Amino acid sequence: MAFSAALRDAAKATAIAFGLFVVMVGLRTDVSPTGALFLRTRWTELAMVCALVFAGRLAIGLWVTPRFLTNAGGSLAAPLAKAGAFFGMGLLVVAVVLPAIPGIGRYELDLAILVLTYVMLGWGLNIVVGLAGLLDLGYVAFYAVGAYSYALLAQYFGLSFWVCLPLAGILAAFWGILLGFPVLRLRGDYLAIVTLAFGEIIRIVLLNWVDLTGGPNGISGIPRPTFFGLPFNMSGDPGTFAGFFGLEPSPTHRVVFLYYLILCLALLTNWVTIRIRRQPIGRAWEALREDEVACRALGINVTNTKLTAFALGAMFGGFAGAFFATRQAFISPESFTFIESAIILAIVVLGGLGSQVGVAVAAIVMIGGFELFRDLDEWRMLVFGAAMVIIMVLRPRGLVGSRTPTVALGQKRSIGSDYVSEGRG
Repeated sequence: MAFSAALRDAAKATAIAFGLFVVMVGLRTDVSPTGALFLRTRWTELAMVCALVFAGRLAIGLWVTPRFLTNAGGSLAAPLAKAGAFFGMGLLVVAVVLPAIPGIGRYELDLAILVLTYVMLGWGLNIVVGLAGLLDLGYVAFYAVGAYSYALLAQYFGLSFWVCLPLAGILAAFWGILLGFPVLRLRGDYLAIVTLAFGEIIRIVLLNWVDLTGGPNGISGIPRPTFFGLPFNMSGDPGTFAGFFGLEPSPTHRVVFLYYLILCLALLTNWVTIRIRRQPIGRAWEALREDEVACRALGINVTNTKLTAFALGAMFGGFAGAFFATRQAFISPESFTFIESAIILAIVVLGGLGSQVGVAVAAIVMIGGFELFRDLDEWRMLVFGAAMVIIMVLRPRGLVGSRTPTVALGQKRSIGSDYVSEGRG
């Protein structure tokens, strides 16, 4: 792109940014010491934002577009794909030994648990969006079903976490099938609207069914998980985890146990996804993602293919919801808003549709990076959004974008080369 054209694009982007941010950044309503409202201007911050937009757009036009976007899927794709497996193994090793690393405290473990929860949710949604190609904007509904299923079963029937966990997954899968039936004929934007409405319906039901769900007050006092019947408390009795193993009672024991619990659940999600992807149903998902018309023409049962994708993705969302409920010991409808679905979908898209390693990396970058910018206060979302835009510009297919099918034809040879190789030329 010529310098003049890049300069014009940068000027246009800056003008648009000024129009958007002049109200959101340049003007702010504050309260004076006397309690009166007054309008405070922040022209310096607005100028800095516009300057960053101008510099970024100019860099994209002069450097990023010629070097990267014109070679989409080129020489960088193969090395990144090969490095993905080794990078994934490195992440797994770090995840296993993380609690034993010196300097890792309660805050770091809580953050790691949160990241692994979103990794599991991303892998579950990746089945629906990344493998089957079905745009689901209401995935948080299955997350909520799993959480409330565990809370209600544990409180009203006294069932343990290990009994409620599979039941929560089964109930979430049942709701996934119920969602799948009305949307069998829908694709693209229409499917997204229906799934978005489904997520909002579940949230409104949880908010208004006060007798069962507690309404806006939520459900508190949810039982904690135990280690094969050994509770984690500070009494030190022989019937507790610390007393049974002769350890000093510490609240860290429960946090470490929850960390390894969500790690095992996330690895189970990954293992099942990889195994099923190599099976006929997984190949049917990929065929449905690429072309539904051709998929029907090949004789594939599209109905069963869509329903299995919805059910399996919803089941893992239910597992994650049950873990969330037992970890927090309190749930309410405010924890399952549309923004949660948007974050999970952003993790899948930024990581790369169909890429397991990419989803894990995106969850670490988005959730962990969001915590790193917590000191920026009101600027945190602006930095976060700008980072997402940069990633999508540089890597349109995601951080580890790979749509390599599980079955591919071998290298094609021309008829002439066959004749020459057999001495018939």
